[in-house]
Amino acid sequence: MAAAEPVVDEAEDYSFLPIIHDIIKCMDKDSPDVLQELNKLKTRLQEAREQISGTPGIELSPALQESRLRALREQVRTKNQLLHKYKSLCMFDIPKPS
Repeated sequence: MAAAEPVVDEAEDYSFLPIIHDIIKCMDKDSPDVLQELNKLKTRLQEAREQISGTPGIELSPALQESRLRALREQVRTKNQLLHKYKSLCMFDIPKPS
């Protein structure tokens, strides 16, 4: 991933509805901006494809993804149990802010 990716509002980043709405408005008005709006949609769809293809694990089968998810959940559960156990045994003191 690029280090200098722009931060975009999540709703704006993933919503195609505003662009589709603009395309429909342009079509209703017989506006020459229709092609420009269609290009915006095409660009946004291409960006979404690239983002999806860059997602770690996307190339794995759904069954393997589910298996890894179960393993990660089990690791989190085990770590939480260990933390709870150690806290209850008072094996370490957490300094309290003064």
